[in-house]
Amino acid sequence: MAIRLGDIAPDFTAETTEGTVRFHEYLGDSWGILFSHPKDFTPICTTELGGFAKAKPEFDKRDTKLIGVSVDDVVSHAKWAEDIKETQGQALNFPIIGDEDRKVADLYDMIHPNANDTLTVRSVFIIGPDKKIKLTLTYPASTGRNIDEILRVLDSLQLTADYQVATPVNWKDGDDVVISGAVSDEEAKERFPKGFKALKPYLRMTPQPNK
Repeated sequence: MAIRLGDIAPDFTAETTEGTVRFHEYLGDSWGILFSHPKDFTPICTTELGGFAKAKPEFDKRDTKLIGVSVDDVVSHAKWAEDIKETQGQALNFPIIGDEDRKVADLYDMIHPNANDTLTVRSVFIIGPDKKIKLTLTYPASTGRNIDEILRVLDSLQLTADYQVATPVNWKDGDDVVISGAVSDEEAKERFPKGFKALKPYLRMTPQPNK
């Protein structure tokens, strides 16, 4: 069954490269990103894991925990980690789930039979502190993920969770944002003391409120 936005992220217990993890317990009160790889010792996944590891300080700043999953076992992951460090210049610094029984892949609908009936697609799930799914992304096996985009979306999700705003096309941290339609002009004057510009009654721009 497909995971939808707003669903509670399925909990599970699994073996990882950093020991046994109980998923909800691992996340605690933090945000989380769960992302899958088709299998170990594949070229695009190797670059992605190195990229996520290099970017981990940026995720740490956003109080966001990373955890990967692949359909191979933890022993295989540990051997693969040596290749990742050698080729990407960065050691793994977050857990990778061993999912040889496909338990996590099935819980999160990561195997798409029309693409491949045994390997996981490149799924990304961003999970809020309330354990609800805030975003899903699905890539084909041939296309590596853009970590800058994942960070950008995370910034938007965290901002819009705290303020009654939304982020427009190509928004990035520090840009102007859109005031929610649920906020009246009078209320907007109080909520957004930096002021706002109404391009249309339904399109009101204001400086990012937490900057």
